[in-house]
Amino acid sequence: MSDLRIRPAGPEDLDTVLTFWRTAAEGTSISDDRDGVERLVARDPEALLLAERGGELVGTVIAGFDGWRCHLYRLAVHPDYRRRGIGSALLTAADERFVRLGGRRGDAMVLVRNERAQHAWRAAGYEPQEQWRRWVKPLTG
Repeated sequence: MSDLRIRPAGPEDLDTVLTFWRTAAEGTSISDDRDGVERLVARDPEALLLAERGGELVGTVIAGFDGWRCHLYRLAVHPDYRRRGIGSALLTAADERFVRLGGRRGDAMVLVRNERAQHAWRAAGYEPQEQWRRWVKPLTG
């Protein structure tokens, strides 16, 4: 896919990204709003990576690094463009970012019920760590 372009998202892309996630991402998150994504891009302008083909958004991944660990979220490819290497290209770009930043290991949040995503993550070299469990507490201001 030589016409695939991967670049960081800018503030002008946020509404398009939010619309895209409603079509391409599995499930929704408490952070799937303009304010949440705006804070992400303001704090780390290179974390939200976009894959474009012919100027059209076809994939995303959030490659966040907190100085300690490398976290991957929102790997999403438009249903019409799946199985064409877009997800792999996004993960390669994320890995390259992490290496530049000094990261040592990436982790991904994958829904248990999302078997398609589990296959994609396994193909990319990730595997579940059964000894860990994610604990979550929604924060209110």
